[in-house]
Amino acid sequence: MGFSAGGYLVAATSANFNHRIYSPVDIIDKVSSKPDFSIALYPGHLWLNHKKFELNPSVPATKQTPPTFILQAENDSEDNVNNALVYYIALKNAGVPVEMHLYAQGSHAFGLRHTRFPITGWPNLVKIWLHTIGMIKN
Repeated sequence: MGFSAGGYLVAATSANFNHRIYSPVDIIDKVSSKPDFSIALYPGHLWLNHKKFELNPSVPATKQTPPTFILQAENDSEDNVNNALVYYIALKNAGVPVEMHLYAQGSHAFGLRHTRFPITGWPNLVKIWLHTIGMIKN
C-alpha cells in the first residue's frame, strides 16, 4: 500500500518484481518478491506525458501484475486524477483484476485521518476488496 509517491512505488514494485538489482546472497533471495496485491492511493508519477494519455513506461502493466486497488480524489491538485486513470486502463487492458474508486472531493494527502468527505470511508472499501479477492475472511 502506498500514498502519492508511495502509490508510484506500489505500481513500480508490482511491475518490476522479477528484476533484482543485486546478486542473490542466500536462499531467501530465491523467493519471489511479487506482491499478492497492491493498493495505490492517489498515486503519482504514472502519467508523465501530459500531451498523451500514456502510462509511465517504467511501470508496465502485464498479466503478471497483482490485483490492484486504486483510490483517488478528483480534486487532488498534487497528483492529477489522470495518474489513477491511466494506470487503471493499463491494468484493465492487461487483464489484471483491478478496482478503482474516484471521489469528487478529498484533495491530496487525506490518508487515514477522518474528513468531512465520503472519501474518508476508503479503508472499509479496501477491506471489502481484500475479502473479494480472497486475501481475508469475514
